[in-house]
Amino acid sequence: MGTNGIFGSSTVVLGHRGCGKGSVEGFDENTLRSFLAAVRIGLKWVEVDVRRTRDDILIVTHNPARDDGAFWADLTGEEASASGVLLLDVLLEALPDGVGVDFDVKSSLEDAPRERPLTTMGLLAPVLRRESRRRPTLVTSFDGAALGIARDLAPAVPRGLLTWVEFPVGHAVAFAAHLDVEVLALHGGSLKPNRVEPGHLQRPLPQVVETVHATGLELLAWCPGTRFSRELIAAGVDALCVNNVPKILGDLLLTRSGTPSRAG
Repeated sequence: MGTNGIFGSSTVVLGHRGCGKGSVEGFDENTLRSFLAAVRIGLKWVEVDVRRTRDDILIVTHNPARDDGAFWADLTGEEASASGVLLLDVLLEALPDGVGVDFDVKSSLEDAPRERPLTTMGLLAPVLRRESRRRPTLVTSFDGAALGIARDLAPAVPRGLLTWVEFPVGHAVAFAAHLDVEVLALHGGSLKPNRVEPGHLQRPLPQVVETVHATGLELLAWCPGTRFSRELIAAGVDALCVNNVPKILGDLLLTRSGTPSRAG
């Protein structure tokens, strides 16, 4: 495993948007019911999408706009809540102390002209500082500049670089190693032959994991299926952010500690 500073000595499972993307066993993504169900099932960590509204209320949603094309950054927090979107403060109040949160910050076009403290990451910074006093906390983003804002405004909170679907793994590892982050969060497809990098262009999975750990980083893989999750666990990946939490947890044969069994 890696440094063990964030996820510990065994592979940790995080619930992607609660119980998983879309609707999983009747629990819609990024809803309070979905997050609390993931915790009841036994997860110790959840992944939470964070955006802001026009009046700087932080909300939990993946896409930048509603299905009707209204952008959250153009709506007020009251309007967002009336649309059924979960307010971040409501979620954090309901989550038990000690449940880890990976805050996935979604920068927006509207953040560009703002001063750094008023961007989505800047607004989240005091929340990160507060929550890190009562639960394991990680902040991740595809936006390297946003991670720099987090470093400046919430320096004690670990940061993770997210990379996009099938992003070249060598680029990602080198990027993260020199970016002043603690976690590299790779799409699972980057860690096996894919459309961008067929097998002859990739290093073996154990070598990739070993290199990430040699830089002092921990490695999180997001959205792998059951079969590949087992390979990732065997290779020593530190964390898995998964969809369909009930199915994946059952398939991985969890140990009593709530972490996947390496023998599974």
